[in-house]
Formats: sequence, structure tokens, C-alpha cells
Amino acid sequence: MMGENVRLIIVGVGLVGKRHVAAIGQVSGVELMAVVDTSPQSKEYARTHGVTHIESLALALESLKPDGVILSTPTPMHIDQASLCVEHGVPVLVEKPLATSADDAEKLVSFAQKANVPLLVGHHRRHNPLIKQAWQLIQDGEVGDIRAVHAQCWFYKPDHYFEEAPWRGQLGAGPISVNLVHDIDLIRYLCGEVVAVSAHVAASTRGFENEEVAAAVLTFANGAIGTITVSDGIVSPWSWELTSQEYPIYPVTNQSCYHIGGSHGSLSIPDLTLWNQHGKQDWWEAISATSMPQESSDPLVNQIDHFRRVIKGYELPLVSGEEGLKTLRVLEAIENSGRRGVTIDVIA
Repeated sequence: MMGENVRLIIVGVGLVGKRHVAAIGQVSGVELMAVVDTSPQSKEYARTHGVTHIESLALALESLKPDGVILSTPTPMHIDQASLCVEHGVPVLVEKPLATSADDAEKLVSFAQKANVPLLVGHHRRHNPLIKQAWQLIQDGEVGDIRAVHAQCWFYKPDHYFEEAPWRGQLGAGPISVNLVHDIDLIRYLCGEVVAVSAHVAASTRGFENEEVAAAVLTFANGAIGTITVSDGIVSPWSWELTSQEYPIYPVTNQSCYHIGGSHGSLSIPDLTLWNQHGKQDWWEAISATSMPQESSDPLVNQIDHFRRVIKGYELPLVSGEEGLKTLRVLEAIENSGRRGVTIDVIA
């Protein structure tokens, strides 16, 4: 396969699957072979894109022998579908979250590791140049030892969002599992592993089964403390969607949604403003703000190119199955803590 195009199939061509299709079209050295989907409209979608349509992943793996698979299906289907890919020795990129439970995800991760088949998780925000720059600033010691972090994920989902898909108002489909998973992954990536969680939740004011507001205190292995809040019922400019300019369908604000504080300085993200005191650290000393230069590119396109390089053997996964599992464990701890009202230790 060296020197040849990497041939991919996408399972599930809903909103996210279609974004992957668009991203594949922008990466040289990658071609879309087929889409696997059982919905009536998927056949026409495949035809208009000039690719094969198959309703069975097993049949697609056996007959087409792709170089890689992208799973953009509902979370409950991830384990069986990803396991099937691993059984066929085919690298697989699984949309987040990796599974409906960390225990199930752990079995899949172990299976892929033993089979030596690359298993990637679609936390695409790590592929955003803004996050790579923030990570490098932290690694270079620009904020010193991280002592605290705060993340906000506040937005308002309109009523028609729930009317179009009633399951979105059901238990387990609230902003913790649907939205906060992105932010938890980035906070882990930038600030280190979370070892304990204490969370609180508030019920939906629209009568849904799921939560509308949640907040958590995160304890990190390095001694830092984090606070994170999420809500899909607050009108606000403070969310990744509205601050990062990552996805054009969202309006753009000039705000930041993450703040990381350390012994030498503080960093706001995604505007990449670095605050520090040149000289000694002292609250009576002048503090200055430096707007760091920003690079811009589509993280979904970057993720596809990275998947290509992993398949080729040029790179190791940036977001491996193990990384996806660790993020899922923190997410479960937040849900369990909010439900039980106790502090939950995160399994290493």
C-alpha cells in the first residue's frame, strides 16, 4: 500500500458522517470507497458521491477490503462494529464517545491492542492548530506548574433541536454525555490526568429527562484543581463552538472558554492570550498580555490526514483508544457523582 491511496469506508452518513466525507475530499492520498448505511436516503447519497453503497459492514469488510474504516454511527453500535474491524485487521476511527460505558470500551481497547490494530477515537479538536499551539506553550513552561483550570460550555439548544429527535431529551442524552466529552478530552490533554470528580446537576426546565446544567470540580494527578460547567439552556458566548471558529455554522464571538492558570502565567483558549509578569511573580507587579500568533486549518481534515499517516505506519494515533477510554472514565465519574452526590475517584 506504500505510495498508493488509502481507501476508506464510512459507516453512517448522518451529520457527522457527511462532514467526514467532505473532509476526505480535501485530503490527497485518500479515497472514499463506500458508505455503509441502512437508511433509505443513504443509497442516493452514495450515488451522488460516486461511491459504493452497502448496508452491511461485514460484507463491506469482506468484499472491499478497505485500508481503514470510520464509524459515525450511534454510540451503542460502536463496540460491535469496531470489534468487527479489529477482527479483520482493519484500522478504525470511532466517533466519540468510544462506547456507552467505560467497561465496554476497555474490552475493545484491550482487544485492539492484542491484535495490534490501530484504534483511534474522533476527538477531532486535538487536531486543531490552536490546541496544538496551546499544548506546546504549556510544554515550554510558559504558564509554569498548572495550578487551576476553568472551562465553560454554555449554549442554548432551541426547541426544534429536541423536536427533530426526541431521544435528545431522554436520560443519558444530556449535555454531559453529548457535549462535555469534547471539553473533558481537551482539558485532559492540556492539563493532565483527572483522579477525582465532585459534580452537581440541575434538572431540565423544559421537562426533559436529562440534565440541563452540570458543574464539576476536577482533581488532577499533578495537584491542580479544575472547575467545569456545561449547559444547553443558557444563552452565552462561552463555548468552544462560538469561540474557536472551527465550524462555520456557528456564529463567532471574541471570547474564550478555557482558562489555565500556573505559577508563571495564565493562558486563555482559544484566543491564545498569554498573561505573565516579566520579572518576579507578585500581585503588585505589572502583568502583560501577549496575543500569540494563531494558525488555522480544519481539524476534521487534519484528522483524516493523520488517520492516513497512521494507516501508512508514519505516525502513532494522537487520540488512541486508550485516550478515548480515559476521557470516558472521567465523563462517567461526573455523571455518577452528579447522580449520587458524592466524590468519585477516577479509575486509572
